[in-house]
Amino acid sequence: MQRRRFLFFSLFAGAPPLVIPVKARTRRAASTPFEFEETSVAELGQRMDAGTLTSKSLVAAYLKRIDAVDRHGPALRAVIELNPDAQQIAADLDRERQRQGSRGPLHGVPVLIKDNIASADRMQTTAGSEALAGAPARRDAHVVERLRAAGAVILGKTNLSEWANFRSTRSTSGWSGRGGLTRNPHALDRNTSGSSSGSAAAMAASLAALAVGTETDGSIVSPAAVNGLVGLKPTVGLVSRDGIIPISRTQDTAGPMTRSVADAAVLLSVLAGPDPRDAATAGARVADYLGALDRGALKGARLGVVREAFGGNDLVVSLMERALGVLAAQGAILVDPTPIPNGDRYGDAELTVLLYEFKDGLNRYLAEFAPGAQIHSLADLIAWNRAHRAIELPYFGQELLEQAQAKGDLESPEYREALDHCARFARIEGLDAAFREQKIDALIAPTGSPAWLTDFVNGDHSGASFSSPAAVAGYPHITVPAGAVWGLPVGLSFVGPAFSEARLLGYAYAFEQATRYRMPPRFLAHAQPAHTS
Repeated sequence: MQRRRFLFFSLFAGAPPLVIPVKARTRRAASTPFEFEETSVAELGQRMDAGTLTSKSLVAAYLKRIDAVDRHGPALRAVIELNPDAQQIAADLDRERQRQGSRGPLHGVPVLIKDNIASADRMQTTAGSEALAGAPARRDAHVVERLRAAGAVILGKTNLSEWANFRSTRSTSGWSGRGGLTRNPHALDRNTSGSSSGSAAAMAASLAALAVGTETDGSIVSPAAVNGLVGLKPTVGLVSRDGIIPISRTQDTAGPMTRSVADAAVLLSVLAGPDPRDAATAGARVADYLGALDRGALKGARLGVVREAFGGNDLVVSLMERALGVLAAQGAILVDPTPIPNGDRYGDAELTVLLYEFKDGLNRYLAEFAPGAQIHSLADLIAWNRAHRAIELPYFGQELLEQAQAKGDLESPEYREALDHCARFARIEGLDAAFREQKIDALIAPTGSPAWLTDFVNGDHSGASFSSPAAVAGYPHITVPAGAVWGLPVGLSFVGPAFSEARLLGYAYAFEQATRYRMPPRFLAHAQPAHTS
């Protein structure tokens, strides 16, 4: 199995619906002016503080937008479930604001969360699988606790590549048995990437103020890039993984998916912090993320240009050359090229680690969060899928689940050796060596190729990707819009050492403010020929 085929395709990870026929007329509902399109969290807070907007009316507006764009019109299928209590929660928060003032920037702000993040409410937590339907989580995930404490309104849950796309070697990103196929709002026949597909499409289409995604390898940054968003994969251990249906204890993390760098900083400020239930967060180094947003942050920054990750699309390369010019004009020092040592030496070991950790992690999650589910183990899940083939296996199989089930426990010598191999070549003799030897503050490259055509016959065929170095090392990675090819967004990535999120946010903010490349989607049926923009 080729490493790129597995990682980029799989992790960005009645009969189920396939695709509603794409017609140009589906754009009508989406073309209706929407008052809060592209509106920032700061603007929403200012209006609620001034009394010209309420959380209840804001929630109502987003629900109407979801009905028009997600359920009808273009029918993105980004939101898998709505919170039936959202309007009541918003009304309660409005009364609290009047009595006591605001809790902070997220007070009354509607947020969507990925459907692999547990919430102890009237919504499901299923990872897109019917196997977990009917068994709500016993308690909130830690990130949900933090969002609620900050005053956020959990508006609903977003569709995803089922089981965060850790299921098949020939999967189609954005599809789940429970949620169907999520479409890319920039061109409806193009893929959203994944696995945080619904969070990305929802943010691009302004279906909520903020969204939370999760990543193991590419699942935040890739869908963020191809949907024209800012996506931030934090350092593993900055944000608790408690209550998130897992793939990997060494690579999983939740993170922001937003329309601006400032919104990502606001959301990360709420999500980040230690959690006694997740030992990896004991050493979390939280910083002033909003304070890092400086238009002059790039001045004097040493950025390593990873030419080997530029891929073969000449239009993407052209966008990157333009981006390099912007970075240099903003005062960055470009170390060009900067190779990443040993980048080709840990692919097989990474897959081995994920297979072992998925089996262990899923069995633990089911026991704690979903004891009333129809399944109680990975073995049960595999059998359930076979028994419900028409629902869960109509387009591709479950080879990765079966490979994981065949593995032993986390004391296995094969697992320990693979884990050490990844740490050595991805981190110590990989990114750490690049940062040290070239005295680099961050590495830069295109996040990946533009969105590909959705194809259930052949599966994903995405092209280049820059997700794995930071993912396997457990280091932070932010993507920011860098233009478009044929109207399809392309992202620029910044990757830094552990807990350098504030620095990366500053770089991304300076680039964003200098370029303003973020563009709202047009809900076109197909990508249209255009000059690179």
